[in-house]
Amino acid sequence: MNTNIASYVDHTILKPQATTEDVRKLCEEAKKYSFASVCINPKHVSFAYDILKDTTVQVCTVIGFPLGANTSEIKALEAKKAVEDGAGEVDMVIDIGAAKEHDYARVKEDVAAVRAAAKSPTILKVIIETCLLTDEEKVEVCKVCKEAGADFVKTSTGFSTGGATVEDVALMYKTVAPEVKVKASGGIRNKEDADAMIKAGASRLGTSAGIKIVEG
Repeated sequence: MNTNIASYVDHTILKPQATTEDVRKLCEEAKKYSFASVCINPKHVSFAYDILKDTTVQVCTVIGFPLGANTSEIKALEAKKAVEDGAGEVDMVIDIGAAKEHDYARVKEDVAAVRAAAKSPTILKVIIETCLLTDEEKVEVCKVCKEAGADFVKTSTGFSTGGATVEDVALMYKTVAPEVKVKASGGIRNKEDADAMIKAGASRLGTSAGIKIVEG
């Protein structure tokens, strides 16, 4: 078992049908393997926090997920509530429509609103949904996420038309490192995938296949 790779993994269950028992199992697995975090929907945060509060595993949740089309006010409120419930990390989805319109000021404002609501030391990861953006748009969005105070930029929700690619991770890393880190998420199913993403610059991996990855 490669315990080193476990420290990269956000052990994830975001499917809408996830039950409390599914989340309990996820948390117990995260404890056993010393994953970086569990990534769960907001309604489960306080439950997961009670299980993980005396461990090194962080509780991570998603904001404006999976479309990013909520108003900034609602995203900020959602983030504030998540932190109050025990989330140490929040993964928000950008205003993708604004990015497609090249209204990067709007994208920045949206991220900044969540940053203000989820103050440091809460880790803010910003999902840019790379499969819907051109390379130029990815670069510009990553730049404004960095300016708005993101700790990470993240490739994907896993709920759109594609997931993480090595090329996207490398492009994002080149754009924002070392001040901002990169999280690869979506379609990472085995150790080969995980190793390739880390080699390209990913510091975190969002995956539901964490156990399979660590056990090789």
